[in-house]
Amino acid sequence: MLITGAVLERCGAPAPFAESRPVTVGPLELDPPGDGEVLVRIEAAGLCHSDLSVVDGNRARPVPMLLGHEAAGVVEATGPGARLAVGQRVVMTFLPRCGQCAQCATDGRLPCAVGSAANAAGTLVGGGHRLSRVVPGADSGPGGVQEVHHHLGVSAFATHAVVSETSVVPVDYDVPPDVAALLGCAVLTGGGAVVNAGRPGPGDRVAVVGLGGVGMAALLVAAALGHEVVGVDAVPAKLDLARELGATLAVGPQEAADQGLRAPVVIEAAGSARAFETAYALTAPGGTTVTVGLPHPDARASISPLSLTAEARTVVGSYLGSAVPSRDIPRYVELWRAGRLPLERLVSDRITLDDLPVALDRLASGAALRQLVIF
Repeated sequence: MLITGAVLERCGAPAPFAESRPVTVGPLELDPPGDGEVLVRIEAAGLCHSDLSVVDGNRARPVPMLLGHEAAGVVEATGPGARLAVGQRVVMTFLPRCGQCAQCATDGRLPCAVGSAANAAGTLVGGGHRLSRVVPGADSGPGGVQEVHHHLGVSAFATHAVVSETSVVPVDYDVPPDVAALLGCAVLTGGGAVVNAGRPGPGDRVAVVGLGGVGMAALLVAAALGHEVVGVDAVPAKLDLARELGATLAVGPQEAADQGLRAPVVIEAAGSARAFETAYALTAPGGTTVTVGLPHPDARASISPLSLTAEARTVVGSYLGSAVPSRDIPRYVELWRAGRLPLERLVSDRITLDDLPVALDRLASGAALRQLVIF
């Protein structure tokens, strides 16, 4: 079938992206779903730093690639062996889980080996591509047909996507698309950093460094679970919103250091070495620093090894919030239904596919939380 999608043509284009235009919007051919796959009509898709990191070259991926990894939609067709029903609303998640490898047996602590390999190759877990387009030229195949890579098994910046059933979690229709989309990455990652990796005890304070979409989701989940929350960010507007969303205290990094703030659990969600150092410095003796950000592979941070031993510290890396999506998404849905998790507040802008270059610049500047492409 013919769809419309946003394709990244090259990694590492210079900002501003509204001028360099590394993303083009146009027609693509989408193959029918294969074994264990479903065709999903996309309703809403979130723009995340994991998209930006591919565009700016921090995370190298094969191109051309149809971007987008956090989304919600409705199943319109199923392939052989698929168990979901046509008409089911689903949350799309960016790490397929085969459920059989050794990593899948770690209860979310390690990412699925099969899903990770497919993501790195830009394919689906069932192998190969379901996307192509006609581009006459040296880089295209017979008849000018060029394969287009999948982004993290989802490729949601399009009107439709074919994905593995292991990349989706069903939700009821009372969960609107703009909430359901956020569950697939921002909430799984930020909330999971608190619940699965940090595991604060009753009465423990939780600090969050970096109040983008993921960090603010961590703040919301920690507050929903009754914890005192401290938000740390260099952008004053984000500190104001953090207070509105339940932060007991919201300060800049230097102010946090000057006040000598400490917390038993600190979440780093900014994806920079400096933010990691700030998060580590804020962690109380005996506490846990959880890092979910994805800085450039060459980034390096400096901490005191002595403090790890002398203060019995723990540093935890948490990919996708150490989540098992089929287990965790229903938990967040129940918190949202109970009115304790106002995820709608994370949406800073609603945009179209054509707005993506400007939206990428807004994200890179730190001015946005979650920008949703609405279809």
